[in-house]
Amino acid sequence: MQVDSHHHFWKYEAAEYGWISPEMSVLKRDFLPTYLLEEIRGTGIDGVISVQARQTEEETNWLLAMAAEHEFIRGVVGWVPLASKDIRSVLEPLAQSSWLKGVRHVVQDEPDDGFILNADFNRGISELGRFGLIYDILIYAKHLANSIRFVDQHPAQSFVVDHIAKPTIRSDEFHQTWADEMRELARREHVVCKFSGVVTEVRDASWSTDSIRPYWEVALEAFGPNRLMFGSDWPVCLLRSEYSKWVSTVRELISELSPTEQAEIMGATACRTYEL
Repeated sequence: MQVDSHHHFWKYEAAEYGWISPEMSVLKRDFLPTYLLEEIRGTGIDGVISVQARQTEEETNWLLAMAAEHEFIRGVVGWVPLASKDIRSVLEPLAQSSWLKGVRHVVQDEPDDGFILNADFNRGISELGRFGLIYDILIYAKHLANSIRFVDQHPAQSFVVDHIAKPTIRSDEFHQTWADEMRELARREHVVCKFSGVVTEVRDASWSTDSIRPYWEVALEAFGPNRLMFGSDWPVCLLRSEYSKWVSTVRELISELSPTEQAEIMGATACRTYEL
């Protein structure tokens, strides 16, 4: 099974999606399952993992309801108030759904760059294992050093790094600190990585397969095919790339790998990690 390990749904309301700026007009509309089915048709993608876009329990329940209705949605990464003292009682009913595979918090938008080391937040993370849930790490490259300390506090918890930790991609300058810290993070066997959301981190006016290849090579070297998974970050990817173009770009990047290694990246890693 070929899996898009990372995408979003939403019914657009300006007040609910304040991060969508005036320059992102392409995102100012509804993105629902029927629209995604149109996108994946002809790409070879068989299933998807739906990831939260709003930090509300209502959003998590909405995604779970859609997963129950649409066979191609194979799992959900939702949001819960991890820093709450009542986090266990929040997780207990949600975890009854076989569609809930993990949770995440939008750490990248927290004003405190050290948020991921917050004691209350980490207490919530420590509860995920009892429910068999993954934690998706959504950060910018500047948060990598603290994220390494974070995952070291939870050696039995499975983690997935979203969007290769969002390096700043420029054709005239390689983000070396990101590369060094990603290699260090990847030494932790309980951390997996999504090759997703990469084109939106390109700061040049245009991008090509070659412009993102150096970042692909670091991710592949660091995590290997069995800890690396494809994701689209649709519809956010539409800011820089059509869905089918991103799929074909990743297929070009992995073309020199063996069929088994390609299958790992395009689905097997996601199936194994999220128990799809």
